Amino acid sequence: MANDDLEYVGFWLRAWASVIDTVLIMMVMYPLLVAVYGWAYFGSEKLIQGPADVLISIVMPAAAIVWLWLKRGSTPGKDAISAKIVDAKTGNPPTLGQSVIRYLGYYVSTIPFGLGLIWVAFDPRKQGWHDKMAGTVVVRRRRGGTPVVFQSPPIPAPDKARSAIS
Repeated sequence: MANDDLEYVGFWLRAWASVIDTVLIMMVMYPLLVAVYGWAYFGSEKLIQGPADVLISIVMPAAAIVWLWLKRGSTPGKDAISAKIVDAKTGNPPTLGQSVIRYLGYYVSTIPFGLGLIWVAFDPRKQGWHDKMAGTVVVRRRRGGTPVVFQSPPIPAPDKARSAIS
């Protein structure tokens, strides 16, 4: 697919994709948490109930999302809006490093009142802070939005001193 066929995905579509993903994650997490801790889990004042809570609530969702980004370039929510996560410079699928940074970047984007997520609405390339940190963009087939421009790194000019010596 050529760059002209793609557009950046904006705030509201990405918010909808996040809602879908959150509901699906909760549909897996909550029954597991109830199976381990019982219904009292939801009435507890403790932030973390135990090791299984960390595994089920933090590690499993993070691993699943990063794995989906690596294997499919999307999550079920992004699939529902026909979006993919790609490298902002090349348009290639994100690397493991980019995926991990992007996931951790969600925390950075959320902490200051969600400002890093809201940033998507105002950024010309529709990048949240997590996208900027990871060097990614979210794209889909063009439907009239802002066309995608992948910004390849500039090719360095030949070193004149080195070419004169050779």
